[in-house]
Amino acid sequence: MNRYTFEEIEIGQTARFEKTVTEQMQDDFRQITGDLNPLHADEAYAREKGHGGCVVFGMLTMSFLSTLAGMYLPGEHSLIQAVEGKLRKPVYIGDTLTIEGTVSDKSDAVRTICIKYTMTNQNGVKVARGEMQVGVEA
Repeated sequence: MNRYTFEEIEIGQTARFEKTVTEQMQDDFRQITGDLNPLHADEAYAREKGHGGCVVFGMLTMSFLSTLAGMYLPGEHSLIQAVEGKLRKPVYIGDTLTIEGTVSDKSDAVRTICIKYTMTNQNGVKVARGEMQVGVEA
């Protein structure tokens, strides 16, 4: 876990990590949310609708932003305040995502940073993008 202080963070600073989405993650997310949409649980149904298999929950995909802020940029001192994003392409179980964030702005007055992020699958396809505002507590 990184522990960047507000003063140590610079515009243009980047962090990146990879995460492979597993069936267990999908099952756990379903259990937590109670979302039983067959696109996420029934492979035959999802393929019938034109997908390559069960579609990973969009909010599961977006939950990796918590890891980006909480573990990497800035790490321990972070508190996500706002998230904007677009889910551009479906994610499937077994996909390995590269989550990358770059500091695009920094506000001394309220000790926040703006992070522009992208998520790309193992085939180089951008599956999500957006930005988030993160408070830096220390």
